[in-house]
Amino acid sequence: MKNREYTIEQIADIIEASSTLLAHSKAQIRTLCYDSRKITDPSHALFFALDGQRDGHAYVAAAYQTGVRNFVVQHKVPELDKAGDCNLLYVNHPLSALQQLAGYHRNQFNYPVIAITGSNGKTIVKEWLYQLLSPDYHIVRSPKSYNSQLGVPLSLWQMDEQYNLAIIEAGISKMGEMAALQSMIQPSIGVLTNLGHAHNEGFPSDEAKLLEKLTLFKDAALVVYSPQYTKKNPVPGIDRFTWSLDASTGAMLEIFESIRITPHTTLLKAHYQGNASELTIPFTDGASIENCVCCWAVLLALGYKNEEIAIRLAKLFPINMRLTLKNGINNCSIIDDSYSNDLSSLTIALDFLLQQQQHKERILILSDIPADPNNELDIYHQVAALIKDKQVNKLIGVGKRIKQYANLFQIPTQYYDSTEALLQMLPDKSMHHATLLIKGARTFGFERISKQLTLQTHETTLEINLSAIEHNLNTYKRLLKKEIKLMVMVKAFSYGSGSFEIANLLQFNKVDYLTVAYIDEGITLRNNGIQLPIVVMSPSVETLEQLIQHQLEPEIYSMKELQILIELLQGLQKKHYPIHIKVDTGMHRLGFEPSESTSLLTVLRQTDRVRVASVFSHLAASGDSQHDTFTQKQIRIFDVFTSDLQRELPYTFIRHIANTAAIERFPSAQFDMVRLGIGLYGVPTNSEKHLPLQPVARLKTGITQIKHIEAGETIGYNRKGKLSGGGTIATVKIGYADGYNRRLGNGVGKMMINGQYAPVVGDVCMDMCMLDLTEIDAAEGDEVLVMGPEIPVEQLATTIGTIPYEILTGISQRVRRVYYYE
Repeated sequence: MKNREYTIEQIADIIEASSTLLAHSKAQIRTLCYDSRKITDPSHALFFALDGQRDGHAYVAAAYQTGVRNFVVQHKVPELDKAGDCNLLYVNHPLSALQQLAGYHRNQFNYPVIAITGSNGKTIVKEWLYQLLSPDYHIVRSPKSYNSQLGVPLSLWQMDEQYNLAIIEAGISKMGEMAALQSMIQPSIGVLTNLGHAHNEGFPSDEAKLLEKLTLFKDAALVVYSPQYTKKNPVPGIDRFTWSLDASTGAMLEIFESIRITPHTTLLKAHYQGNASELTIPFTDGASIENCVCCWAVLLALGYKNEEIAIRLAKLFPINMRLTLKNGINNCSIIDDSYSNDLSSLTIALDFLLQQQQHKERILILSDIPADPNNELDIYHQVAALIKDKQVNKLIGVGKRIKQYANLFQIPTQYYDSTEALLQMLPDKSMHHATLLIKGARTFGFERISKQLTLQTHETTLEINLSAIEHNLNTYKRLLKKEIKLMVMVKAFSYGSGSFEIANLLQFNKVDYLTVAYIDEGITLRNNGIQLPIVVMSPSVETLEQLIQHQLEPEIYSMKELQILIELLQGLQKKHYPIHIKVDTGMHRLGFEPSESTSLLTVLRQTDRVRVASVFSHLAASGDSQHDTFTQKQIRIFDVFTSDLQRELPYTFIRHIANTAAIERFPSAQFDMVRLGIGLYGVPTNSEKHLPLQPVARLKTGITQIKHIEAGETIGYNRKGKLSGGGTIATVKIGYADGYNRRLGNGVGKMMINGQYAPVVGDVCMDMCMLDLTEIDAAEGDEVLVMGPEIPVEQLATTIGTIPYEILTGISQRVRRVYYYE
């Protein structure tokens, strides 16, 4: 089972297919896939048509086009039946079949499996245990944070005979999910991390969530946990090892003191087996300290001595599980994944690279892949196949092993024996107008390559979580009827979040339209590889020719604008150009009045220069229940106007009026398409009931200097800042020119440093402001959170009497944007 290979006949038996249609019964299956955009090794892939947000059966034809010939489906698919060269396995539930196959595969191996669950810290603990145990074990682990009903089977599929330990994450979001994960993983060792408030909405109580998570360990030989989280609830497992940050719990490993001894290290003092013990870890934040103690407990439970544990914990390094997209030098885009390198994480990173369309050239900088020497040739064969499948144009290999397999790669390549050798050649003038993926094993220190190739800009950073955007997008998709199209607003630099970076993600997720406010926004998207239809909401007549040149589609809101466009198209000899008619149903901003429908119809019937792609209107107050009567009136006016227009035109067009709030509150107003705006970025629009949206933006800066202020001294411009009894202040690198509003000065606004809130002291300056640090332990260079999950944009907006739109769009372009995918 070394290569995870089964015949399609074997898999049919394993998943108990209700019926089969086999064109090639001995076909070998090596890879599992469910997304037609992320297929690897198609000739040996098995595609599962999952019924999730979108019906997977709608994408089997696309999977077939990539070369896939093996499918697990729920019902007949005409495209496959006609092909005649496919293997089809019919089941009632394709996801259950995938899980059944993964559980069977896991049972082929007898080595220990560590399963990790909890609310927070699962991925960090998994990666740190991998670091700590790697000297003694050959470990297979969940890639990134693959811990869901889908991620766990894909993680287990990696198991083979070259490993002797598996570490698997298990995450749940609602009751009843853990049983399937337990059945697949069947852990021999269980680890419970922090139990916080994540996914609380899926559980009736904290206790119910705990008991559901503990289901994972019902047959485990050993369970490691903190009684701080389990309280008095019984914990399964034959043996148990307990740890705690509270010295009064009676845990086997109790931390009774933690001391920050340098800006980046903490001394932990503990009681273990009646003796005092201590060690130093290279972290100071509370979450990292707790995760380190959890790892300490696991190693003790596995029989390691404290002396050895102290040496290994001191060498831990921060885990960055993000694929980070940055602006690079020479007009490049940099995807930074510098901290791990294995086949699974390489596949994920290459999928993200393929998603980027802003440059035609894709370059991979890849280190040696840690591998069993007996399996190395097979590993690099798979790497070469991945590079070909993911359309990489150039490979730069670093290390003494990868260049031994140069004959496998069919693209231009360069090789360097070490990271240092490559650094001496940077910046390479041949790297320009390209997307670079930097993917290296931790020992190669590829973060140095990333730093050298990344465009150095403002230290204040707005981090944009692309995974959260994808989650929010899917949250709204679930509210739509299956036939409803989706238009997404990316105007105003995507509400401050970026332009093509967000548009690329939306294009990859197959939305139907993008919308911008002005033509230059649309041109930027076109120049960066965005091929979706793009509507320009406010085109000026002077820019209409440019609009046509870049295949952008105008909003038409007046007869004058329509006539000018028709005349221009006539001069350019263009016909049937798509336009979007705006009707004013009560917003009274832009749009045709309903009374103009007859004259509008007359013009549209008399010309073949334009074709109405859609007719739409704008709801004025769809998020406020006190205006529901007015909103319903707008919807009725729109329905009448568009119905009359549709009866008279010889072709059909799309109708849309529902904005973000209306998607949730007025499902009857979906018509043919809806428009998603601020909700995509994690900001709720319904004050009565919040969707489970995830915050997207995290604005952070750093401490430049710390000063002690005597009583009576003043701080900042106009001498408004005062600490009555004296104290400590920190100067941080953000001001009103960066978008931090002046109204947040003088104690109104707060930022977070090391988990504590620090109020703004004095006036906000143009490029910086000062914080009261008197009660906070901090050092120069420490990170400062300005906006994020702990300081939501809605809270900032309420504090100064504005709306989240203003806060987000007000973040200056000079603030560095970093995009990451978890």
